[in-house]
Amino acid sequence: MKKHIYLLVFSFLLTACTTLAQTRTITGQVTDAATAQPLPGVAVTIKGTNKGAATDAAGNYKLLVADSDKTLTFRYIGYKSKDVTIKKDSVINVALEVDNRKLEEVIVTAQGRRSRILEGKVAGVAVMADQESFSYAPPVLNTAEYQNIQESIFLEAKKNPLSTFSIDVDNASYSNVRRFINDGQLPPADAVRIEEMINYFDYDYPQPTKEHPFSVTTELAACPWNKENLLLHIGLQGKEIPTDNLPASNIVFLIDVSGSMMMDDKLPLVKSGFKMLVDQLRPQDKVAIVVYAGAAGLVLPSTNKKAEMLAAIEALEAGGSTAGAAGINLAYKEAEKHFIKGGNNRVILATDGDFNVGVSSSGELERLIEKKRETGVFLTVLGFGTGNLKDSRMEQLANKGNGNYAYIDNILEAKKVFVNEFGGTLFTIAKDVKLQLEFNPAHVKAYRLIGYENRALQNEDFNNDQRDAGDMGSGHSVTALYEIVPADAKNSKTELQKVDDLKYQETKLNTKAAATNELLTLKLRYKEPAGNQSKLLQTIVTTQTIASEKLSDNYKFSAAVAAYGMLLRDSKFKGSATYNQVLELAQQGRGKDKDGNRGEFVKLVQAVQLMDTRVSKK
Repeated sequence: MKKHIYLLVFSFLLTACTTLAQTRTITGQVTDAATAQPLPGVAVTIKGTNKGAATDAAGNYKLLVADSDKTLTFRYIGYKSKDVTIKKDSVINVALEVDNRKLEEVIVTAQGRRSRILEGKVAGVAVMADQESFSYAPPVLNTAEYQNIQESIFLEAKKNPLSTFSIDVDNASYSNVRRFINDGQLPPADAVRIEEMINYFDYDYPQPTKEHPFSVTTELAACPWNKENLLLHIGLQGKEIPTDNLPASNIVFLIDVSGSMMMDDKLPLVKSGFKMLVDQLRPQDKVAIVVYAGAAGLVLPSTNKKAEMLAAIEALEAGGSTAGAAGINLAYKEAEKHFIKGGNNRVILATDGDFNVGVSSSGELERLIEKKRETGVFLTVLGFGTGNLKDSRMEQLANKGNGNYAYIDNILEAKKVFVNEFGGTLFTIAKDVKLQLEFNPAHVKAYRLIGYENRALQNEDFNNDQRDAGDMGSGHSVTALYEIVPADAKNSKTELQKVDDLKYQETKLNTKAAATNELLTLKLRYKEPAGNQSKLLQTIVTTQTIASEKLSDNYKFSAAVAAYGMLLRDSKFKGSATYNQVLELAQQGRGKDKDGNRGEFVKLVQAVQLMDTRVSKK
């Protein structure tokens, strides 16, 4: 009997050793073939099986393979799939090439388009299907919506000495413009929000050292596209809080799984992005997932278990109509249910913005969000996809929800938002941040704020703590530019619109205005994240601060982006700006560029220079 048992044990050990001898671990990194940047979220599978792994935020993967496995397949949204033969190497690094083919394949006929209609359940939410599995659909129309932008004009300082606006940390416009250019098109003028393009980039501003949660930097020099004028650069830098010191998070992912989200640049990209975000969470952070299509449903109650989060995300599929308001209500209800006092309570909405069931008008949705923000739950809006992108609606929802708006056009942008800017995306350090500049007419004839058209405030709003304004996240920076016509400018080509003299009062300079070298006074108000009363800080810019050389990289690069935006818009205020001038400024102000974003900007400018026939190539 004992001999029999020994033989069984020996047989088991021999089998185990043989099995171990037949498996080994392969590691490696997946990068972009053109830029050598790591690619997170790449699917690495053993060909012919369902076994695999995904790359982490640094593009690294680890996978157990058997001696009988012959090939690894690497798949990634927007890139060409690649098969690699498994040899004896324990490290397999792979570079993937961008796939420039259209993400959507349609069959075009004389009558229109045939498209496959899905039916079933979307992560537990019933989806209505068309009666026929294949049905006629009309040709795809571009129903994207952008808010009309009326560019700010030059205002005379004597009659309009105050300029008041809300900060804007959104950067959706830049990545959306990039998507147009990469598709070989110039963007619509109203898609170009210059302040968002400027604020897409990181700037080397000093960290705050005093009691306020951000520092204020100013720089003044000759305007590159109009040498007779001045360009004022204003930089705010939010305090960067280490991730371990950030408050606990109560997050609700609100994900649009309607039929319009089927394409590869929509729901699949949403899923990849949220998986990266889950990877950044800590044990004290909780996530719930709400989806909406024909109806809204809670597919994952609030939990801190990452495995459950990832499984719920992976199970998402698209189909049905879009009941956005129902989803918003349910998401806020779940966030309020698990509210963390002193924590980060936030709904993150991922959508193309195409709400068409229930409350769907912009006004109704904005009022709904305004009401919900009173609960202390903030809103982040992430836009995805092309064709029916409701850009203006999503930006306004984020504004009303005390949050921010980003557009994600590829997996690297998802990494930027969810990984590189994790703190700034999720954790607010100051809310209702407003600026007011008072210009001294003795030294300033006129001025123009570049961008921020939909962030303009009434002068009375500055001291009104009931007036909503922009919010600032951990580590965020905000940049604003003013073009200034000096009072003593003799050859300025800037045209000012005539305003009749006042009938009942005179506009005169006091003796102090003429005697001082103060060009302007900058005032800033903000509230703490849970506060209701604003705090004030101010700084003065003098004529002595005008620089003639040694301009910072921040100044040069922001000026380059501003000029680029005006050229894209074919703005009447672009002056002598050219793409060559933009390239020169951008190269001079490129700086360390550790994330490669400024280098990418240079390539975009070069691409547009070849496309844009409206302006001089010189």
